[in-house]
Amino acid sequence: MAGETLQVYFLGTAGALPTPNRNPSCVMVRHGSDTLLFDCGEGAQQQMMRARTGFLVDAIFITHWHADHFLGVLGLVQTLAFNGRTEPLVIYGPEGVHDFVEYTLKIGRTKLGFDLQPVQLAPGMAVRFSGYQVEAFATSHGMPSLGYALREDARPGRFDRETAISLGVPPGPLFGRLQRGESVTVMRDDGGEVTITPDQILGTPRPGRMIIYTGDTRPIHRLHTEGLEGADLLIHDATFDDLERGRAAEVYHSSAGEAGEAASALKSHSLALVHISSRYTSMTNHIRDAEEKFEGEVLAPSDLTMVEVPFRE
Repeated sequence: MAGETLQVYFLGTAGALPTPNRNPSCVMVRHGSDTLLFDCGEGAQQQMMRARTGFLVDAIFITHWHADHFLGVLGLVQTLAFNGRTEPLVIYGPEGVHDFVEYTLKIGRTKLGFDLQPVQLAPGMAVRFSGYQVEAFATSHGMPSLGYALREDARPGRFDRETAISLGVPPGPLFGRLQRGESVTVMRDDGGEVTITPDQILGTPRPGRMIIYTGDTRPIHRLHTEGLEGADLLIHDATFDDLERGRAAEVYHSSAGEAGEAASALKSHSLALVHISSRYTSMTNHIRDAEEKFEGEVLAPSDLTMVEVPFRE
C-alpha cells in the first residue's frame, strides 16, 4: 500500500562459512506490517533477537538448497512452535522445497501447532501480497536457484488540490476518496450533479519501490535484465574482491566489481554487497571494486544493519 515503510535488515551477510562477525545468509524485509525472510541461514533466530525484530515472520523465500541458506529454518520453526504460533508459514523456493519441508518436519519430531507449507517457484512466477508482490527470477549458481524481486504497486499521482476545488470538490473526505482512486459526485451551482474522476485530479502514477535479492549467483545482468531495471536497492552476491574474479566464476559466485557492473547495467539506485567470504576481514577492496563500476551508493552492510528504503519521485 502507498506510504508503507520499507525496511531491510541484514541479519546474515557471510559467505558459506560464518565468522565471529558475520552469520550465514539471511535478509529480512519489513513492508508495513508484513515481515519476509529471504534465505534463513544458521543462527537466524538469534540475529532476530539481537536486531529486536521479533519473530512475526509471514513467509520465507529460499534461493537455493545450500545449507548456509536454509539451516536456520529448522531452529526458527521450533521457536515459533514454542511461542504458540498457529498461523500457517509458507516456505517458497526452487525445486526441492517440498522435500525440504518434509525432512524438516520429520527431523524435528515435534508437533508444530501450525502448518508449514511448501510452495515451489520457477522463474517468472510471482507471489502476491497487499500492495506488492515478490517475483522469482533465474540465477546462475550451478544448481536450481532463484533470485527475488520485491516490487511495490504503482502509487497514485500527486493530488492537485487547486484543480479539485475548481471542479467543485470541497476539501474533506471526498479528497481522500479521489486519492484512493474512487470517483465522487458533487453538486453543481445549478443544483445538478457532476461526477469527478481521479484522472481529472491526480497526476501521472508514480512507480513503487523495488528491492532485488540475488542470492548466490554469477552477475545477474549477464543472464537477463527485463523487469529488473531501476531497483531502489540491489542486494547482490559479492563473495570475492576483484583479485579473485577467476575463482568467483569457478564456483558460480560474483566479485564486488561484477556486482557493481550489474548495478550499473540495471540502473539500480543503490547496491548492497553480501555473501562475503570468510577470508576477508576488511571491506575496503570490495567497496573500491564496486565503486569503480557503479556510480550510485555502495553499501557493505555488517550484520544487524538496517536500511530504510525511501520513496523516490
